[in-house]
Amino acid sequence: MRLTHVFAARQRIAPHIRRTPLVHSAWLSSMTGASVRLKLESLQVTNSFKIRGAVNVAAARLERDAGDAERSRLLVTASAGNHGRALAYACERLGLRLVVFTPRTAPRAKLDAIVRHGADLRTEAATYDEAEVLAKRYAAAERETYISPYSHPDVIAGAATIALELLEDWPEVETILVPVGGGGLVAGVALAMKAASPHVRVIGVETEASPAFTTALAAGRVTRFDVKPTLADGLAGNLDPDTITFDLVRQHVDRIIVTPERAIEDAVRGLVASEHLIAEGAGATAVAPLLDGQRVESQRVEGQRIAVLLTGSNIDTARLAALLDNGSH
Repeated sequence: MRLTHVFAARQRIAPHIRRTPLVHSAWLSSMTGASVRLKLESLQVTNSFKIRGAVNVAAARLERDAGDAERSRLLVTASAGNHGRALAYACERLGLRLVVFTPRTAPRAKLDAIVRHGADLRTEAATYDEAEVLAKRYAAAERETYISPYSHPDVIAGAATIALELLEDWPEVETILVPVGGGGLVAGVALAMKAASPHVRVIGVETEASPAFTTALAAGRVTRFDVKPTLADGLAGNLDPDTITFDLVRQHVDRIIVTPERAIEDAVRGLVASEHLIAEGAGATAVAPLLDGQRVESQRVEGQRIAVLLTGSNIDTARLAALLDNGSH
């Protein structure tokens, strides 16, 4: 994938998404001594960055199939929730049909929206890993197209458009913190950033409950591990052994760091209390390292210009209320 693909994605998705704001965080800046700005993908259409890749993959599919009346208009995907919601929205707008496999424990805020946008929701899986297996098996049996939520060039190119907006809004940015699950977002942002502004450091942030890339990079290959429960449900799960994101991350991302569960919870609470912003666990994960001793990559951050991707706000209200109540004790 090249930067030209990212610019093509930007043009393709522009009518369907929001250009999200990049806002100064007085809370994080004063805490760290850095200049910290938040990229508010939590305010994006469908309340997560996933809409960028979803619209791009759906629109690109229609472009490639133009004039082929026999080609199926059905897509199949697996999702922890946000990608499924975003792709359901994209398919609804663009006239495609969609089958989504999710874990049965996915937040209702995500599952209800998938159904509302007209997709066929399948919730028989116990985990994301199982949902991915079921989705790929279904697509193969029905001879339909499986769309990975992270390991697809058009999904990655759509996510990478965030990097273009960041550079336009803040050319002086020095470091970008990106939450990491399957790696599509961090791979896309890093690929675009290194092509456009190579000096900017791109650092991925994983939860210690699901350190997929930390494990894989240490082993030199995609490796399975036991996924533990986490507030950052959107980041949890093993990598597809065939994922294209592993090589992209290894080539373009400067560093992957791991943050503890406690810091993710503190980040969600802190965003509400100090910024009046709602974020789900996965969406707040890139904030967490700035709360955990104010170190990123074992380096102090004073004086740095740091952009943090706040990637989603689809958290169930009961879970958010419990988190806030627990933090007040």
